[in-house]
Amino acid sequence: MDTERLARNRCVVTETWRVTYLPPLRDPVRTIGRRRFDFDRQVVVMGIVNRTPDSFFDPGRTYPLDRAVAAALTASDADADWIDIGGVPFSPDTPEVTVAEEIERVVPVVERVAAASDIVISVDTFRPEVASRCIAAGAAVINDTTGLHDPELADVVAEQGASVVITHSLALPRQHHDRPQYSDVITDIKAFLAERVQLAVDHGVPESRIVIDPGHDLNKNTLHTLELTRRLAEVADLGLPMLVAVSNKDFIGEATGLPLGDRMPPSIAAATICVLNGARILRMHDIAATVAAARMIEAVMGFREAAYLHHNI
Repeated sequence: MDTERLARNRCVVTETWRVTYLPPLRDPVRTIGRRRFDFDRQVVVMGIVNRTPDSFFDPGRTYPLDRAVAAALTASDADADWIDIGGVPFSPDTPEVTVAEEIERVVPVVERVAAASDIVISVDTFRPEVASRCIAAGAAVINDTTGLHDPELADVVAEQGASVVITHSLALPRQHHDRPQYSDVITDIKAFLAERVQLAVDHGVPESRIVIDPGHDLNKNTLHTLELTRRLAEVADLGLPMLVAVSNKDFIGEATGLPLGDRMPPSIAAATICVLNGARILRMHDIAATVAAARMIEAVMGFREAAYLHHNI
C-alpha cells in the first residue's frame, strides 16, 4: 500500500487493512463551556432534550419543565458530555412557535441545568434573539440546523463568545424542500458548509469555535443520506470537528424497515460508521447505549486503554 497516500489520508492501519479515518482537524483540542475535549482522541456523546409537545421521537415526554431538566441531568449522570435543548421542531409540519414562546421554553431549562451540572449545553435554534438569551443563561453552543440562514446569528455567537454548530440544510427555516436534488451530494454539502463556515469567520467567529454537521436526512432523501454516511470522510476533510445526528431518523427506518420504537440498534450502527469516517460528536436519544458504543470505538481506535485486562493474561 502506498505509504504516502496513507499519510495523506491519515488512516490508522494494521498491515494493509484500513481500520478508520482520522480527520485532519486544525483545532482538535477545545474548551467548550466548562469541559475540555480532544477531538483527535475522543468521541463525544450529545443527549437530546426536546421541550416541545410535538417532537417526532418522544412527543411531549420532556415538555414539562421539570421533566426537561431531569432528562438533561439524567443524560449527564449517564456520561453524556453534552446536551442539546430545543424548543422548536425542525419539521415545518408542526405549529408555529413565536420567539417569545421559544425563549419561554428553553431559557429556564438552560438556567437550571447550568446551575446543577457542568455538562456542555447547546440550544437548537436559528433565531438570534433566542440564541442571545440562551447564551446569557448558560448555553455554550448554538446548534443552528439552518446553516446560518440568518447571518445575525453568527454575530450573536461571536459577540457572546459561544461556539456554533453549522448544519447543512437547503430550505428556509421551517419550510419544505420537496424532492431535493444534488449534482453530487457530498460535493454540494462540502461546498455549502465551507461557504457557511467562511460566513461565520467573516462575522467574527473563530474556526476554533465552529463545529460542522452534514445534516443527515435534512432536505435529503434516504439514498442521499446513505451515500452521505458512506462517504462521510470526504466531509470530515474540511478539518473541523463534525457532529452527526442519525438517531431514529427516517433513513434508518427506510433502510431497515423497522418502526420508530425499534430503530436504536441500527442508529448505533450508523453512528459507529460515522465515527469510523471522521465524526466526533454523536447526537443520540439512547445515552447509555451510545456511551458504551463510543467507549468501545475509542478502544478499538487506540484512543483509550481497556477498562481492565484479564482474558488470556
